[in-house]
Amino acid sequence: MSIWQRPPSLEQLNANRQNTIVELLDIRFEAVEEDCLTASMVVDSRTHQPYGLLHGGASVVLAETVGSMASYQCIDPNRFYCVGLEVNANHIRAVRSGRVTAVCRPVHLGRSSHVWDIRLHGDDGKLSCISRLTVAVVPLGENSPQPVGTL
Repeated sequence: MSIWQRPPSLEQLNANRQNTIVELLDIRFEAVEEDCLTASMVVDSRTHQPYGLLHGGASVVLAETVGSMASYQCIDPNRFYCVGLEVNANHIRAVRSGRVTAVCRPVHLGRSSHVWDIRLHGDDGKLSCISRLTVAVVPLGENSPQPVGTL
């Protein structure tokens, strides 16, 4: 059974990258399944820390990006918006180059919060990071933020 309120379109998700950190770090939405969303990010000088390894903060940007977009696809955007409440990450293995791929699956999809499990793997398929993202689902109001793109 699908978790999506509106099935995500990869074309639409990727069109919203323009002029954001998502575009800067070459994060690309790669796949949609009934219960998960997948995105990948380049591992190069844009995402390296000084020792030439993938920066942990860049891994968190990827995790929060894919989790936030997954939450957005699970709500009615005419009534709600989503904001991140908490994100954590355990860095398991170093990645030096290529791309890391994040697979995002729900742990909890409630009326007022979502919790996502996001697993990052390098090109070799080995686990590099485990992240959890908690998102608040907030009713739209007078001062609500507006999406930049055509979400």
